[in-house]
Amino acid sequence: MNMSRKKFTSARRWVVKIGSALLTDDGKGLARDALSSWVEQMARWVLAGNELILVSSGAVAEGMSRMGWRTRPSTLHELQAAAAIGQMGLIRAYETCFQKHDLHTAQVLLTHDDLTNRKRYLNARSTLRTLIGLGVVPVVNENDTVANQELRFGDNDTLAALVANLVEADLLVLLTDQQGLFDSDPRSNPEAELIDESRVDDPKLDQVAGGSAGALGRGGMVTKIRAARLAARSGTATLIAPGFAEQVLTRIAEGEPLGTMLLPVQEAEAARKRWLAGHLQVRGQLVVDDGAVKVLRESGRSLLAVGVKRVVGEFSRGEMVACVDQRGREIARGLVNYNSRESDRIKGVPSSRIQEILGYQDEEELIHRDNLVLV
Repeated sequence: MNMSRKKFTSARRWVVKIGSALLTDDGKGLARDALSSWVEQMARWVLAGNELILVSSGAVAEGMSRMGWRTRPSTLHELQAAAAIGQMGLIRAYETCFQKHDLHTAQVLLTHDDLTNRKRYLNARSTLRTLIGLGVVPVVNENDTVANQELRFGDNDTLAALVANLVEADLLVLLTDQQGLFDSDPRSNPEAELIDESRVDDPKLDQVAGGSAGALGRGGMVTKIRAARLAARSGTATLIAPGFAEQVLTRIAEGEPLGTMLLPVQEAEAARKRWLAGHLQVRGQLVVDDGAVKVLRESGRSLLAVGVKRVVGEFSRGEMVACVDQRGREIARGLVNYNSRESDRIKGVPSSRIQEILGYQDEEELIHRDNLVLV
């Protein structure tokens, strides 16, 4: 057995995400037998003294099934209605199944806004850690009924990765209706081979991801790779595994090499850096020169106004902006100390002239290194 895989699958704290196509039998209603089997395996894991958080898709799909809708709604209010209807059946099914194993569950609904506000981020982390400390299984989903398009995570793979960051999970398991990640599309290439293991920074992953999510979900292999890279910021490995494989979670726990393991490449980042990385809503861009790119990448220093060539978009002080090179490639992102209008006035000038140009100086840096994370 590969020891790097064993290190993570035998670790104590897991986040497990189950996708819509699995949970709803591809849109025919909740796959209750399969759900009961997954819960039995998760319960066995928890009762053995381990910790688990479940991130569950399926609310919208279950709502669609209950309403007899064959295609996913395109309007936000219909999606929110479907989520509200389906959430009832989804959570009831989980609660009933876990109770058979004498385990309590807790419903946790999150929006992106909950995780971009630092205080609410810390509150969410404390709540989740308290629940798992009590031996309760948190069932997490995006709060679809209130989230608007600007505040959506985009898919539950991303939400699961951010939850893994929150609780510093050892392993993120993404259960899917695929065997894992292949080196080419198995639907068109019968010679395609399953990728057993890779590092999250391997550029080949982007070339082979392909594929979309289908009619029910919002995620595909692209979102799973992005989620794996986000989870890796807390030192978490990600396993893309076949949800319909018999006793899949138990076999993973026993070290069987199922699916595709994506391994982190660095030690866990500090909690504040992980929070910054979880900001998915970028309000603007600072186009920086080659010297600034080198300083950011190699020295981990703050971004000064002198290194900025151009300011793109409108943003306020304290909002998240992306730092991109002159070819448009994102280098870093961080919380900016000056708004877009002020940033545009002081771009390209040394910090010593900020007071002269603006009439005041709040900070020497456009983005302080403590509020900056490389991407």
